[in-house]
Amino acid sequence: MSQRGVTIVVHVDGDLSSRQHRMPLWVFGAAKWGALVLAILIVLFFAFAGPISRAAARVPALEREVARLKADNSRVQQLAAALNRAEGNYQELRQILGARVPPETRGLGRAAGVASAGLMRAVPVRARVPAAASLYTTGPSVPAHWPLDVPGFVTRGQVRPGAAAESHPGIDIAVPVGTPVRASGGGTVAAAGQHPEYGLFVLLRHPQGYETLYGHASRLVVTEGEEVQAGQVIALSGSSGRSTAPHLHFEIRRDGKSLDPLTLVKEGT
Repeated sequence: MSQRGVTIVVHVDGDLSSRQHRMPLWVFGAAKWGALVLAILIVLFFAFAGPISRAAARVPALEREVARLKADNSRVQQLAAALNRAEGNYQELRQILGARVPPETRGLGRAAGVASAGLMRAVPVRARVPAAASLYTTGPSVPAHWPLDVPGFVTRGQVRPGAAAESHPGIDIAVPVGTPVRASGGGTVAAAGQHPEYGLFVLLRHPQGYETLYGHASRLVVTEGEEVQAGQVIALSGSSGRSTAPHLHFEIRRDGKSLDPLTLVKEGT
């Protein structure tokens, strides 16, 4: 019994004879499977070619972004080196002025107290025009002075509990980092240190049940238990604690009740 096959007859119009081509049946089976494999390969090619082409098109943009990040990283390293030099100069200046590092202090109350080591101390800065009368009285006094020398922008005011917005005791005053913060009145440092919300802070206790709080500082220059005068520099402003930008958080309290500072002190006084 001969092997089964397929005969293909080719007849050209006008010719008397025809051509026959005989092929085994397995050739057609192989051709069928080959066509199926080829179709699958074509589908896979177009399925993967699209993402690959899009990724290749993003390469120039990614290379530009990498170059920009390298340039930014170089500038950051330069700024870090400059900051280290400035810190070294600051330490030398502290040694020249005979400043000392205060001991560890506790936080705002017992529950929130967090020890803060390595807090730096500088000599008080209290300058005025020669022969001009001082704005500040000596000794303990109620808060009556604006805590900053430079003009500040009040970004958030007093919001009492129960209001539609989130309650916010005191006011936030936007000022650059390192701005001297002055005591609004004379009194005793009740607490000075680190707090999760206020960051580096100073709490002063004044006569007649008044207290003032200064939060989000970058440095503290007073220690707990120290007596301070009205107008004395007690800290440098910053953005520590729960803060999104440099500012001073300033509160006035009386007998434990928060008061609106803008009703008691005015800028420039």
